[in-house]
Amino acid sequence: MTVHFLGAGPGAADLITVRAQRILASSQVCLYAGSLVPAEVLAHCPPGARLVDTAGLSLDEIVAELVAADRAGHQVARLCSGDPSLFSAVAEQVRRLEQAGVEYDITPGVPAFAAAAAALGRELTVPGVGQSVILTRTAERATAMPPGEELSTLGASAATLVLHLAVQRIDAVVAELVPSYGADCPVAVVASASRPEQQILRGTLADIGEQVRTAGIRRTAVIVVGRVLAAAGFPDSYLYSAARNRDGH
Repeated sequence: MTVHFLGAGPGAADLITVRAQRILASSQVCLYAGSLVPAEVLAHCPPGARLVDTAGLSLDEIVAELVAADRAGHQVARLCSGDPSLFSAVAEQVRRLEQAGVEYDITPGVPAFAAAAAALGRELTVPGVGQSVILTRTAERATAMPPGEELSTLGASAATLVLHLAVQRIDAVVAELVPSYGADCPVAVVASASRPEQQILRGTLADIGEQVRTAGIRRTAVIVVGRVLAAAGFPDSYLYSAARNRDGH
C-alpha cells in the first residue's frame, strides 16, 4: 500500500485538487490537522474510514499511525494544509517512512500564499516592479531559522516577501523590514484565505501592526510585503507583446 500526502489547500473545501479528492475517496484511513482542514474536505473520505485528528499527536505518534495503517494493508491519506512543499513537516515524516520501508507519494495543493494573492486580486510578480518572491517565516515558537535567513538579511533584496506563521510577531516583523523596504512600503495581511471568515487588511509597514491588533488577528494569516501590492503604470509583460517573435525563431 501507499501513504499519500495530500495538499488540502488553503481552507476552502472546493480548492482541493481533483487528484487529492480521488485519493481521499479510496482511503480507508485519513490523518488530518483538525484546526486547519475543514470538515467538508473530510466528507470526501469513504463511509467507515478511520479519521485521525493529528492536532494532539507528536511526530512519532503520527508516523506510528501511518506505518500501522500501511502494515494493515490500508490506503492512507495524510492531509496537509495548503501545499506539502511548504512548512508541512513532510520532510521528517517521509524520512521516517523511508526508514520503515513504507512507500509514499505527494500530491500538491493550493498554497496559502496563492490564495492570499487571489484574495488581494494581485499578481506577486509585476513587470518592472518585482520579479522575485521570497517565502519565509519567523522563529517565534518554532524551529530556529538557519543563519543567513533572518528577515533583515532577506529583506535586503527588497523582493516581494511572503511570511507564514508570523502575524503574532507583526511589530518585530515591521521593525526588521522598515530599514530595507521603508515605512511607506505596501503590506497586506490575509487571514483564513479562501474561507468564509477570511479577513483582509491593507496598509503600509507604518500602520499594519495597529491594524492587525485592532482586527484581533492572531493565527492562520499570511503577510505580504512589497511594492507589487500597489503597482500602477508598470510596463506590459513581454509575454504577450505584439513585438515578440511567436514563430519560434
